[in-house]
Amino acid sequence: MNKLEFHINPDDEGCRIDKWLSNKETGLTRSGLQKLIENNGVLVNDKPVNKNYKLKNSDCVVVIIPEPEPLEAKPQNIPIDIVYEDNDLLVVNKSKGMVVHPAAGNPDGTLVNALLYHCEGRLSSINGVVRPGIVHRIDKLTSGLLIVAKNDNAHNLLAEQIKAHSFTREYMAINCGRFKELSGTVDAPIGRSKYDRKKMCVTEQNSKRAVTHYEVIDEFGQYSLLRFRLETGRTHQIRVHSAYIGHPVLGDSVYGKPFKGLDGQCLHAKKIGFIHPTKKEYMEFDSELPDYFLDVLKKLKA
Repeated sequence: MNKLEFHINPDDEGCRIDKWLSNKETGLTRSGLQKLIENNGVLVNDKPVNKNYKLKNSDCVVVIIPEPEPLEAKPQNIPIDIVYEDNDLLVVNKSKGMVVHPAAGNPDGTLVNALLYHCEGRLSSINGVVRPGIVHRIDKLTSGLLIVAKNDNAHNLLAEQIKAHSFTREYMAINCGRFKELSGTVDAPIGRSKYDRKKMCVTEQNSKRAVTHYEVIDEFGQYSLLRFRLETGRTHQIRVHSAYIGHPVLGDSVYGKPFKGLDGQCLHAKKIGFIHPTKKEYMEFDSELPDYFLDVLKKLKA
């Protein structure tokens, strides 16, 4: 259990406690803080309050953060689309809606659960018992290719390529609006939003350099089909950079707005390329656009 203590000053008076705490270094999202408040894990002057409580000058706020429940991925017989496999690695075509690894709110039914079953536990251990084999990730509502390491040596060598920006990652997306320039580069640092810990944003504070190259492939009405190439690999990079330049990915309810009939963003990790850790030769894999993506294209072009 971890206890955090905060003292209120006159400038904070009148703020809702859940909103005020979401801007503090608690390690919790606003929804997580609200749940903690509901479970009497936040005390004001030694008494529990509700999430609507308005702070008063000289209040003493104590946040009691319980120890995290141990989480370990278990094998599950879940069908997955394996594009390539050998003794060192797999290339998987992840379906839209599948979470990559277990986390709070998604304890099972993930790609990792499926991989543990398929590989009989033979996955790299570098990322621990929750993310075995996972070298890089794509979002739950993003489809497409990702690489999985079966041993630590393969994992390290693949991770080095990602760090050196020699790892090929190309995405296809449908973005809102028409672009003035048919190709370009977004070079803007990305860090976590101080207003919503679940979101990323372009910021100079506590951020890392992020570089995304784009090319417009087709245009129809007020929408554009784009190819993206990642030079870096920050969380939500394409989605954040697209919104930053005023062309959010279609259906992205976090950085843009929902699109009727589409569950989440229309974004597909289409191509992946790397030097094989044992064979020492370049390998590249390409995937077809999934049905949901093609259906949206057909609807927009109609």
